[in-house]
Amino acid sequence: MTVAATPAAATADPNAPLPRQIPYIIGNEACERFSFYGMRNILVPFLISSVLLAYLPDQASREGAAKDLFHSFVIGVYFFPLLGGWLSDRYFGKYNTVLWFSLVYCAGHACLAMFESNAAGFYTGLFLIALGSGGIKPLVVTFCGDQFDQSNKHKAKLVFDAFYWIINFGSFFASLLMPLVLRSWGPAWAFGIPGILMFIATVIFWAGRKQYVNVPPSRGTDPDSFLNVVRSALLGNGVGVGTLIAGGSFVLAALMLALWALKFAGVALWPEAWGFVITACLSLGAIIAGVGFGASVQLDRARGRHPDAAIDGVRAVLRILIVFALVTPFWSLFDQKASTWVIQGKAMTIPHELWWWPSWLVKDATQMQALNPLMVMLLIPFNNLVLYPLLTRMGFRVTALRRMGWGIAISAVSWVIAGVLQLWLDDGQQVSLAWQTLPYLLLTFGEVLVSATALEFAYSQAPMAMKGVIMAFWYLTSTFGGLWVLLTNATVRDPGVIAWITTQGWTENAFLMFFFAGFAFVAALAFALYARRYRVMDHYRVA
Repeated sequence: MTVAATPAAATADPNAPLPRQIPYIIGNEACERFSFYGMRNILVPFLISSVLLAYLPDQASREGAAKDLFHSFVIGVYFFPLLGGWLSDRYFGKYNTVLWFSLVYCAGHACLAMFESNAAGFYTGLFLIALGSGGIKPLVVTFCGDQFDQSNKHKAKLVFDAFYWIINFGSFFASLLMPLVLRSWGPAWAFGIPGILMFIATVIFWAGRKQYVNVPPSRGTDPDSFLNVVRSALLGNGVGVGTLIAGGSFVLAALMLALWALKFAGVALWPEAWGFVITACLSLGAIIAGVGFGASVQLDRARGRHPDAAIDGVRAVLRILIVFALVTPFWSLFDQKASTWVIQGKAMTIPHELWWWPSWLVKDATQMQALNPLMVMLLIPFNNLVLYPLLTRMGFRVTALRRMGWGIAISAVSWVIAGVLQLWLDDGQQVSLAWQTLPYLLLTFGEVLVSATALEFAYSQAPMAMKGVIMAFWYLTSTFGGLWVLLTNATVRDPGVIAWITTQGWTENAFLMFFFAGFAFVAALAFALYARRYRVMDHYRVA
């Protein structure tokens, strides 16, 4: 069914039932997450040993290239939510956009399964998965939120937690089983099985089509949309300081792209290691920062052209974007569990001699990634039923922003421990893979505090007409998390930097682990300072 965009009065009903269409969305998400994490978590070990990187001279070079390819793929996955959110809000609506991008997603899985030895075919598959997965990312969560109104919104938190729990349910089995499939049956099956699950996910989503609440897209007809208000602020009433800031950001972005392109003409004015992905992300970041800051400087110039509510909504979104920016270092840590931590685990010893180690099941270091979703499924109910009520009784206000800030800091601690493990390996010690359990536990605890919280936070803070776009910006935080990884790796590989690290008695891997830990600690402090000034909003749909 389709609901009208105009609000009506409603009050909370404590006995309101859970919307009956929610199981279709949850079932779709479980299968889709299995498909995504099933291929994502085996991507780095597959690439390191595949013929696709056989042209590289040594293991270290293949590991570095595999990490760069992985994080470039992740950047794409979390960039395309911008496209999906825009198409949904402006033209097609959430249901149609999710369904069509899901079909693209299925085609990408098929390419991976069929072209394991063909670079063009395999990388086309990665692009299609990034496009399909990214295109639906900002929509499934907001589509789930659209099924609630003021009468039953109190049940939304439980569903968002269940939503995040089911994501990890699918991820757990994918992370545990797909490395074994890759090891025993080869890449065609290891990439093919996730493709089958993605097809099932699409069918489940389609099956609930007659029961969904469909909020119609704006189709560009809203004169008071986010972009229209920003345009009025920047371009109305002549040129102002904010206009110059926004215009300068476009000039800066174009200059960076031009300097990168000049290398094809033999002019080396841009760092050689900063390829197109890094340059494009830096350009995008410059535009977002410049336009956002420029609009905030002179947002009041839009008054009179737009109602106060629309202007206040834009101001709220711009404040949310600052919160999002401060979360990006967390993703630079989190996503490396599927690259840097996998490579570290491959250098460790699997402790088959320990009585408690499940040798019958865990045979590959890549499977350690299954600890993350397993712990999420345990920590979410523990936090909601034990930790948060206990902290509340002790007098602590457990707000969303406080949880997110502490999550970033705890994730930094996990990387300190990973760095210590790397120092042991660099000293030539045999290190048990079981030690990785501790950093995985802390990183997962940080993830629950940051990511599970942000799903509800981002939805509740966004005005109704902008929910798809604001969720796209939330997922874009992972793109910039990947950018920090690529930038840092490219900088560290400079011969002069490598020489300096070596003279300090470090290896590249150990240095990077402690660097990212420090990066996250600084981000956590900045997040805490900003969160103290943030005013929380409530933008749930009325009945």
